[in-house]
Amino acid sequence: MSSLSEDLQKTKNEIQQFRDITARVLNYIPDVLNEETEFNGYQICSSNIAGTRKSIRPFRNDLFIRNSDSFNDNFKNFELILNRLRNEERVFNLEEYRLVDSVIYTIQQAMGIGLDLMVQSNSARKHVGNRFEELIRTLLSCLEISMKKVVLSIPYETDEGDKHYHCETDVIISPFENVRSDASSINPNEIVISLKTTTKDRMPKIFIDKVLMERFVGYPVRVVGISQNDIQRKEDGDQIKISYTFVSNLFMVYTRFLAQLEGYYYMDLPAKALQRPFNQYIFPFSKFILQDVWRMLHP
Repeated sequence: MSSLSEDLQKTKNEIQQFRDITARVLNYIPDVLNEETEFNGYQICSSNIAGTRKSIRPFRNDLFIRNSDSFNDNFKNFELILNRLRNEERVFNLEEYRLVDSVIYTIQQAMGIGLDLMVQSNSARKHVGNRFEELIRTLLSCLEISMKKVVLSIPYETDEGDKHYHCETDVIISPFENVRSDASSINPNEIVISLKTTTKDRMPKIFIDKVLMERFVGYPVRVVGISQNDIQRKEDGDQIKISYTFVSNLFMVYTRFLAQLEGYYYMDLPAKALQRPFNQYIFPFSKFILQDVWRMLHP
């Protein structure tokens, strides 16, 4: 078996791989986390061993499953929900919605915590983003949803002749057996999914890409955004707090005056998303998996 550090940096494409790596991290962190405080429902932890301090990303107490046995039990129930979805069941209770959010949040957050502890920070950020995209694609694959990564090739004229701007999508999902979008068009029945671990510094691109694609193809393009969270660790003097990076006014300005997405979904929902008018556009990730994706693909 490869080391935990090596495993965290490996590509994942099966749901069982995500289960296994999460359990390994959950079993590892009790031995190395020895500084801990709570702020606004988030746990802020560090490892301080032999004078070397490593801080991990804050995790939300009511979503993150810290015990590996509890995680494995919840994961079994999560797999049952995936099986029900494959069998076209679409009715779930609030507890099941909550379980989906908790399991998926724990998987992604555990991988981030493990990378924070074991990998150099710049490399860790890259791997966190890669694992996030792989997790979402793996879930879609488990649900037998057709998908494909498409790069839209948009021509423009220059003094040196025609050139192309490559508008890269994270993934396109389709109601058809095979994705019909290609480098020259986006099928109007398909949905572009933009995957960003956080919207910090990345929010404009989601909306601008939608406008660009629509201007190029000449008809509406449906775009969905999915993020992990919009929080980060912040040091305020001697106190460690949480900083909220969701720029709510920018989100609403883009939504009202630039482009409206089909929906934006978070594993860890920003507090603002519970308020009007944000709750009309921003939702928990479980709503996407259990409800909205099926409505979007089969309106």
